[in-house]
Amino acid sequence: MLRFCGGRPCPRHGADQFGITSRPSGHAQIGVRTPPRPAYRRDVNTLRRAHTSDLTAAELRDARALMDVAFDDDFSDHDWEHGLGGVHALIHDESGALLAHGAVVQRRVLHDGRSLRIGYVEAVAVRPDRQRRGLGGQIMGALEQVIDAAYELGALSASDDGARLYLSRGWQEWKGAVGTLGPTGVIHMPDEEPPLLWGADLDPTHELLIDWRDGDVY
Repeated sequence: MLRFCGGRPCPRHGADQFGITSRPSGHAQIGVRTPPRPAYRRDVNTLRRAHTSDLTAAELRDARALMDVAFDDDFSDHDWEHGLGGVHALIHDESGALLAHGAVVQRRVLHDGRSLRIGYVEAVAVRPDRQRRGLGGQIMGALEQVIDAAYELGALSASDDGARLYLSRGWQEWKGAVGTLGPTGVIHMPDEEPPLLWGADLDPTHELLIDWRDGDVY
């Protein structure tokens, strides 16, 4: 039997006078707008690669300052100088603030009678409040591309914390002896922490001799 509401047939059972069918609790009703979900803002960062000569004085100052913050003031002027003259990878946020940095510079190693051109990674750091967000991996990915394209292999000296990142990316610890070609000739370094290598297929029974420099040789 039809019932009439205001001269028109009343809605079917379960619908209100506007024809909107009710739903069990927990389901949105047809024709009823639900509040929009809150928008979650994502960080908008920019990764850039540039040679030292293409960086401004301000950019170099920012990178140097980042080293002091990230390494708790345990980053010497020699350490900074070692990262100059090559290709830098930098990540800035949308305001232009520097979040992460790394560099790869050219060096030479002697191994088994060969002089190899290597890309040596230096000055990798992430701002402390942005760590554990993948920025270090992005920096390393950019530098590894440079090594693959321009060098015979890559090398770096890692802290304990940094080594976990590098090893997870495929860097391998050198298992042989290391030394350097110093001002007076070959200097063997039996107490030196072995470097990590990228893309290397070298016989560890032959010593790895790297070029000399002020500060830490490796």
